Amino acid sequence: MGSEGRSVDVPVSGQGVRVRIVVGWIVVVALGVAGWARWWVDADLELATPTVEVLIPYGMSPRDVAVAVVDAGVQTPAWLLYAWFRLSGKAPQLKAGNYEWEAGVTPRSLLARLVRGDISVRAVTLVEGWNLWQCLQALSREEHLQHDAQGLEPSALMKKLGRPGKHPEGRFFPDTYHYTKGSSELALLRRALRAMDTQLAQAWRQRVPQLAVSTPEEALILASIIEKETGTAADRTMISSVFHNRLRRKMPLQSDPTVIYGMWKRFDGNLRKRDLQESSPWNTYTRAGLPPTPIAMPGKAALLAAVQPARSAALYFVARGDGSSQFSNDLSDHNRAVNRYQRGR
Repeated sequence: MGSEGRSVDVPVSGQGVRVRIVVGWIVVVALGVAGWARWWVDADLELATPTVEVLIPYGMSPRDVAVAVVDAGVQTPAWLLYAWFRLSGKAPQLKAGNYEWEAGVTPRSLLARLVRGDISVRAVTLVEGWNLWQCLQALSREEHLQHDAQGLEPSALMKKLGRPGKHPEGRFFPDTYHYTKGSSELALLRRALRAMDTQLAQAWRQRVPQLAVSTPEEALILASIIEKETGTAADRTMISSVFHNRLRRKMPLQSDPTVIYGMWKRFDGNLRKRDLQESSPWNTYTRAGLPPTPIAMPGKAALLAAVQPARSAALYFVARGDGSSQFSNDLSDHNRAVNRYQRGR
C-alpha cells in the first residue's frame, strides 16, 4: 500500500530529552548569572569599617589588587572582584596609589577609581610667617607622612634637600601642599623649596630700580622681616619703604621680630630693653644691615613688597593697635606717634 497522506512518528530517545533539559537549564542559569552580574556591579558593597583604606603598590597584579581590596575590608569574594576586573577589560589599567572607599561604593565605581588613579589625597598648610620650627611641627602632626625630616640639624636637612651650605629658614614657600599616605616629609619640603625658588625668582624679575637690596637672597631676608612686621596688608609696601630708606642711610633696621627670632625659645612674649641691647647676629638694633638669614617664610605679597617698596621718605613706624601702622619721616613725629598709640598720651 502507498504511504501518501499518512504521518510518520519519529521516536525521541531518552538521551535526547535529557540533552534538551540540560541545555535549557544551562540557558536559564546563564541568563540568571548574567542578570545577577548586571545587578552586582552596581550594588553597594558592604564594608568592614566606615572607611576602607588600601595601598596599592606599583607592580601589583590585578589578582593581588582584588585580594588587597578585600583584605582591607571590602566585603566581597576576591575571586569575584578579580573576575570583574578581567571581564571589564580594564585589569591592565589599574593604577598604584592610596585609596579610600566609604559606604555606597559599588564594584563599578571601585574599578573606575582604580583605573582613574583617583587616589586618597591629604593636605597640609604651611602658613605665611611661620619659622622653620613651626613648619616642622606642623608636618610632625600629619600622621600619614613619613617623618624623615624630624630631628635633623639645619645643615643636615638642607644637605638631604640638595642645598648643602644653605640655611633652611625662610626657604620653603608657604602654601597648601597635597600628598598621599606614606609620602615623605623631605619630598614635601623639596616641593616647597622649589616653589620658593620660583616665587622669589618671579618677584626679583619684577623689582623696581635702585633698591637697597642687591641680590634675591637679600630680598628674601627683607621679605621675611616685612612678613613678620605686617599687621595689615595695605601697609606692606610702606614697611618695605621704611626698611629700604634705613638701609640706604645705613641706619639699623630696629625690627623687633628679628630680635625675637635671635632669642628663639628664650622669648617669653615680653620684649624688654635688655633684649634690644643683646648681642646677636639677628639683633637689628645693635647691628646695621640685614640679619644673616631670613626669620620666617614670606608669602608672595611680602616677596613683592620687598622689591617694590612704596615711594616715601618714612624712616619709622609704630603699631596703632588695630593692626595698622603709623609712619613718620622724622624722629620727633615718631615719638609723638609712640606717645599716642603706645603710651596713650
